[in-house]
This record gives sequence, structure tokens and C-alpha cells, in this order.
Amino acid sequence: MWQSILIRIPDPLETFAIISSFAIPFLVYKINQKLHESGDPPWKK
Repeated sequence: MWQSILIRIPDPLETFAIISSFAIPFLVYKINQKLHESGDPPWKK
């Protein structure tokens, strides 16, 4: 029983990769959004 549950739990590196694959693009999107808020000219907003 426990063996089948433990097999399905991903290893720490895989978990880190899964979280990073969401977090990195999201952070880039948020940083880009903030840069556009402060850098776009008034007529473009």
C-alpha cells in the first residue's frame, strides 16, 4: 500500500522544475507589466 503511494510522489528536483515552469514565466510577465506601466508614454496607455 505505502509503496504504491511513495512511487507516485515526484522527487524534489521534479517538484522544483514543475514549480519553476510556472513561477519563472509568471514573474517575467509581472515584471514586464510593471515596466510597461512606468515606461509607456501617456498616449499609449
